[in-house]
Amino acid sequence: MPAWALLVMQFVVTAAAVFFVLWGFWGVVVRPYLDRKVAELVAATEEIEPRVALGVKKGVAETLRELPESALDGPVKESTRQFLKFGSGLFENGLSSLLGSAADLERRRKP
Repeated sequence: MPAWALLVMQFVVTAAAVFFVLWGFWGVVVRPYLDRKVAELVAATEEIEPRVALGVKKGVAETLRELPESALDGPVKESTRQFLKFGSGLFENGLSSLLGSAADLERRRKP
């Protein structure tokens, strides 16, 4: 066999051996390790949302408990009153823009 053919054969055999060793290392060591780590991450992320929701609920409940009752009387009643006034004005103006004002209704009935 010529010398160049021996070199080519040696290169092919070496490349195949290296490929199979790396492929085996990936399949036996790296892939299972990555699968375990991904499973741990998925489990950790599934626990995050309930813990955050529980923490928010607990924080809101504690804040509301700490507020004095007098703090809720004045501002809440005033803002509610303003909101109702705004809503009724919006509702009345909206209806009057569709139906017309009382004077418009009287003018329509007279002719």
